[in-house]
Amino acid sequence: MRKAYPSDISREQFDMIRPMLEGSKKKRRARRFDLYDIFCAITYLLKSGCQWRMLPSDFPKWQVVYFHYRHWMKASSDEASLLEQALKKCSWRGPYETGAERQNKLLYS
Repeated sequence: MRKAYPSDISREQFDMIRPMLEGSKKKRRARRFDLYDIFCAITYLLKSGCQWRMLPSDFPKWQVVYFHYRHWMKASSDEASLLEQALKKCSWRGPYETGAERQNKLLYS
């Protein structure tokens, strides 16, 4: 059992978006990590703006979280990414980009 963070969404909110996240990728083998923990790690990262390697150790490894983040952020044509759709559906109140992405916009825009 991991520590609860202010950026976490409830299990009920996650149950609304679980099918869309699970359906985004062909299932090849059993998952080693709970998608809820991966999604909460992403919301933690978005809320705090921390670096990937600075995710708390009670979340799955940062490489696992980053893999899912990159997969869910792939936008198809003009649509919002799967992650953005999931965040909107669960009534996420926070930024939709990582701290590094926000910083890059400021520096290179």
